[in-house]
Amino acid sequence: MTSGIDDLPTALSAPVTGSTRRPPGPRLPAVVQTLLFAQYRHRLFPYLKRRHGDVFTLRLTAPTRHLVILTRQEDIRTVFGGPVEVLHAGEGNAIMGPALGEHSVLLTDEAEHRRSRRLLMPAFTGAALAGYREMVGELTRAEVESWPEGTVFGSHERMQALTLEVILQVVFGVTDEARLRRMRPLVRGIADIGPVTLLGLPYPLLARFGPWRRHIGLQRRLDELLYAEIGRRRRAADLHSRTDVLSRLLQAAQTEEAGGGFSDAELRDQLITLLLAGHETTATGLAWALHELVRRPEQLRRAQRAADEGDDAYLTAVAKEALRLKPVVYEVARQLTQPLTVGGYRLPAGATVMPAIGMVQSDPAYHDQPDRFRPERFLDGQPPANTWIPFGGGARRCIGAGFALLEATVALREVLRRYEIRPDRPAPERQKAHHVTLIPSRGARLVVSRRR
Repeated sequence: MTSGIDDLPTALSAPVTGSTRRPPGPRLPAVVQTLLFAQYRHRLFPYLKRRHGDVFTLRLTAPTRHLVILTRQEDIRTVFGGPVEVLHAGEGNAIMGPALGEHSVLLTDEAEHRRSRRLLMPAFTGAALAGYREMVGELTRAEVESWPEGTVFGSHERMQALTLEVILQVVFGVTDEARLRRMRPLVRGIADIGPVTLLGLPYPLLARFGPWRRHIGLQRRLDELLYAEIGRRRRAADLHSRTDVLSRLLQAAQTEEAGGGFSDAELRDQLITLLLAGHETTATGLAWALHELVRRPEQLRRAQRAADEGDDAYLTAVAKEALRLKPVVYEVARQLTQPLTVGGYRLPAGATVMPAIGMVQSDPAYHDQPDRFRPERFLDGQPPANTWIPFGGGARRCIGAGFALLEATVALREVLRRYEIRPDRPAPERQKAHHVTLIPSRGARLVVSRRR
């Protein structure tokens, strides 16, 4: 597709035939809709909203046949505020099962999810986040000091290197250099899982071939190291003085009633979840923030002043506005266990409802001049509920949201204190689908020079 979403065939505007219980949508073959959704959802959704209205249906080949896309605040509120027994996020994320593990907080529902969330929460309280700040700052300073001056480079790649190191040292709590050298390539390989590999993991026959065999091999080797680390940490004499995420999870487990803490297998799945959910997304959000700042001198100057003066509120607003304007994840999913009325449609059990993050965050009904990068909007007041949802919402809102914003704020501060930054060319980069995220098409390229 080279000439834009408006050049799609007229079949996209035809109504779905069959059940009147589902909203309208394209009648292209499911495989075509699947490919369009995978690669061009950020252009497909606005087109389909113009054709069909605020609620529309897509048909995918696997694992879910029907997706009902929601773009209005009130319909998204219905989903995020609805009964968790009816709206299963774990089932909606089932495609990630082989990559994350069956105990992942992203894959469980109802009582099991509530238990996992309760056990994870102590590692992400305000007090815990304050303890991570200096660790993240040290890692960021070490990373940005290595940036080449006067040479074009991709900030997205450098931010991926940073967030990977944060996962290893702040989340996993690994600081021994020998163990880090063993873990880095394995964690990098696991985090870079492609969509083809992901879709094929549930099929045992594929495990003998190509990318699936390589991924499973990486997974096994990383699991060996993670289980060894978990065992080592459980026995550590200094456990209660450690402030990394894994250690906090083990400390919290010791205060639970007997049998209430995570098993080793559960801990492994939660750590892999934090890796896959927090590495690429945070790195991409930071890359977009820099991409926007370097093309807006007024906001860049204010952000530099904020970095110099310790004004974290403005730097956090920069991160939030980047996530609004350039959402890293464009949609979230809930699978219905019972029929539910949403957006004026009575939807059947088994349908997947999908709040469209990118659509509601760019809607002028909720955000003044939504195409403008204006961090100040987050200082003037908060947007209406369920219209800024980069971390999802309701009972399933991302438990690591505070950690991600902390990481982004600290990283922006260290970069802007140290460097003058400019783009390699004035034209903005486009959004490009990469796995489940939307990344800068050319890597958010920058040129930096030391500030005087």
